[in-house]
Amino acid sequence: MAASGCSLLKKKKPTLAYEERPVELLFSVGADDLDRHQWNDAVNYFREVERQHPYSEWSRRAILMTAYAHYEANNYPEAIADADRFIALYPGNPSAAYAYYLKAVCYFEQIVDVNRDQASTENAQVAMREVVKRYPNTEYASDARLKLDMVSDQLAGKEMTVGRYYLKNGDPIAAIGRFRTVVDRYQTTSHTAEALYRLVAAYLSLGLTKEAIRDGAVLGFNYPGDIWYRDAYRLLTSRGLRPAVTPAGQSVVPSFLPFGRHKETTVAPPAVDVASGEAPTVPAQAAKTPKAKKGDLVHNVLGL
Repeated sequence: MAASGCSLLKKKKPTLAYEERPVELLFSVGADDLDRHQWNDAVNYFREVERQHPYSEWSRRAILMTAYAHYEANNYPEAIADADRFIALYPGNPSAAYAYYLKAVCYFEQIVDVNRDQASTENAQVAMREVVKRYPNTEYASDARLKLDMVSDQLAGKEMTVGRYYLKNGDPIAAIGRFRTVVDRYQTTSHTAEALYRLVAAYLSLGLTKEAIRDGAVLGFNYPGDIWYRDAYRLLTSRGLRPAVTPAGQSVVPSFLPFGRHKETTVAPPAVDVASGEAPTVPAQAAKTPKAKKGDLVHNVLGL
């Protein structure tokens, strides 16, 4: 009884009462709701497009707009499910590019700090790479490449966090594995210099001077003015070792790639020709065209 009582208390999402209306009107109202940031209302109207006009071009378009409304409402699981449904039903449609992109952005915006599970980060990396691979010359790929840099930095940061923990708790061998992963897999990130320094420290704690000198040399050659190399140089010389590279000038404080998940940087859905109901193909020069303003979706979507 208690279980059934709880289920009765669960609120159902409001839906529109069925009233047959022209597809253009339903779609227009949904797009207008998007412009007014009324995400749930927009979802209802786009779903009504699918329900009342299931075989129209507008229905296909409505799936993508439902995904976008769910994304803007931070309902990422629903947005991903909508994008997957579009991809499954219309894999060859030009707008499938946007479905892949929106799915990747949904994973990206669910990334949490490095002290927590990074499943969303790994999913974002896979999804972003898929966008770049399938649609390399689009604005979606351009944005995906930028986000991939941040994703790599995040994954490297996770490895560093775990490696520092192992080193602090007297397990240098386990720490070395983590720091080596950063150097080998994420060498273009902002964590590489510190990873090399930590490797020097870990190897010295194990008495492996040859390995420590090797990684110190790599650090000095690539980051001669970095603060981490100055620390590594000091550590090596304190053990009677003499690195080949002397720290260069004033120490450079390492800069970390700022992590962001700002929706204003997300590319808006592609425009659609109201006469044909078709979204335009994805042009190679799309990355050079100005991005649509979020407040103009009703005009961009309907081509008004």
